Amino acid sequence: MEIDAFAVHLSTHKLGGELYGLYACSCGYDCRIVFSIEKYQETGEEVIVLLNIGTHDDVY
Repeated sequence: MEIDAFAVHLSTHKLGGELYGLYACSCGYDCRIVFSIEKYQETGEEVIVLLNIGTHDDVY
């Protein structure tokens, strides 16, 4: 995820509803990570901010 948050094996996708604007990916059979991608205006550097990790039911 550090190298490529959109690598195919992560199944990264945009979220909707209450989580609109965030992303989620899979980190195991029943493990999900909800995150955002923030950009520093001064440097233009993008960082991944982890917001929630857990089972599908836990994070959604």
